[in-house]
Amino acid sequence: MTNILIAAGFALVFVMVGTPVWIRIVNRLGYGQMIRDEGPEAHLTKRGTPTMGGTVFIVGSLFGYALAHLVTGEAPTISGVLVLFLMTGLGFVGFVDDFIKVFKQRSLGLRSGAKMIGIILVGVVFAVASLNFPNGYDITPADPHLSFLRDFGPSIGPYLFVVWALLLIAAMSNGVNLTDGLDGLAAGPAGMVLAAYVIIGNWQLRNSCMASLVPNCYNVRDPLDLAVVAAAVLGGVFGFLWWNAPPAKIFMGDTGSLALGGVLVGLAILTRTQFLLAILCGLIVMITLSVIIQVGGFKMTKKRVFKMAPLQHHFELSGWAETTIVVRFWLMSALFVGIGIGIFYLEWMPKK
Repeated sequence: MTNILIAAGFALVFVMVGTPVWIRIVNRLGYGQMIRDEGPEAHLTKRGTPTMGGTVFIVGSLFGYALAHLVTGEAPTISGVLVLFLMTGLGFVGFVDDFIKVFKQRSLGLRSGAKMIGIILVGVVFAVASLNFPNGYDITPADPHLSFLRDFGPSIGPYLFVVWALLLIAAMSNGVNLTDGLDGLAAGPAGMVLAAYVIIGNWQLRNSCMASLVPNCYNVRDPLDLAVVAAAVLGGVFGFLWWNAPPAKIFMGDTGSLALGGVLVGLAILTRTQFLLAILCGLIVMITLSVIIQVGGFKMTKKRVFKMAPLQHHFELSGWAETTIVVRFWLMSALFVGIGIGIFYLEWMPKK
């Protein structure tokens, strides 16, 4: 538990103190956010707001994780390193995308093909590596199975597993990116899901099959270290949210949204809770579906289902204040996370 507190506490303080420094650097360089002309008119006032803020909480999370292991004397695990690699790798892809936007002063950065190639390269390395590195009990960080509360069904094989992992990574990264359309809207729900994974990792440690073969035990390779990773990123995200909450002093950019999507999927795959992630991230899923429905509906009927997609912009154009939308969406996210944690614990409820 000590390493969890150290990781979260250091990342929180580092990001809260470091973000204003980053804001001054970005302002001095003139790297402000570009705003799409076709978006809500209220967003035009945000043009020039410092961006690439995800850089700060990525660095803070890495330092928090490293310091926790340095203080406790515990060696980092391959599971923790793999999730941090996925987060940092995708964050770098997003950083390049953001840099092109601010350097060329346009709302579009990397071409979609180049961006996807970067995501695929990082995702393949993560997925392949996660099927290797068995511990003394021959348990690897991931397993070629689908999972909900644990692995289920027959193995889908390593090749299909890599494809499946890439689909999850691309979908969640894109989902967080779509959610990051209002001040604090992505950071708040992401922090709640990360808090859930701190709880899940601790519970899996206490009921690990490597400790005792009790009913419903978990074959997860490094549950405690995955909780440390979740805590480090949680501290970093909450420290960033201090400056990103409405009205935002800085945006996370694709640097932050891709990184958060990566760390959430990494935790889900390595804790064997892939489908549970869809419930925990119910708000992100809902916002992503609103874009799919809008595009699909318009192609079929030539009519728009929403005034604008993603969903948060529909409510903006309906007259809701930005703060109202953000707070109500946070409440919805808390409800989804509560339902997900409840389902996770449900199988441990006494049977009558």
